[in-house]
Amino acid sequence: MSDKYNYMLLLIGMSISAYAGEADVLSVKADCTVDNICMISVTVRHADTGWTHYADAWEVLTPDGELLASRVLAHPHVNERPVTRSLPRVPVPADLDSVVVRAHDSVHGYGGREVRLKLSRPLKQ
Repeated sequence: MSDKYNYMLLLIGMSISAYAGEADVLSVKADCTVDNICMISVTVRHADTGWTHYADAWEVLTPDGELLASRVLAHPHVNERPVTRSLPRVPVPADLDSVVVRAHDSVHGYGGREVRLKLSRPLKQ
């Protein structure tokens, strides 16, 4: 094959990969204990195209941007969109009343829709 043909294939592949866009957080659920340990469930929307462009992680942050926890999505979810995954045993400081969750994709990084979740915790007995 000619170099021109290979270059055109490369450009087409890059265009298709970029078309998938950024990863968006659609929803977040937190089930927290009285000891401020939470199970965080996150639903992410991304048009995964395969290994070259897919939603590969999400993070739980304080409102000030401090990382509390992250969940790696180990493979593309081409046939499962949106995708929901959970992360158990996330310690959340007692003085926080909310967290921010953002998603990451393998091409754009962070930048899609984030969700801020107001936390509710059971009362200590």
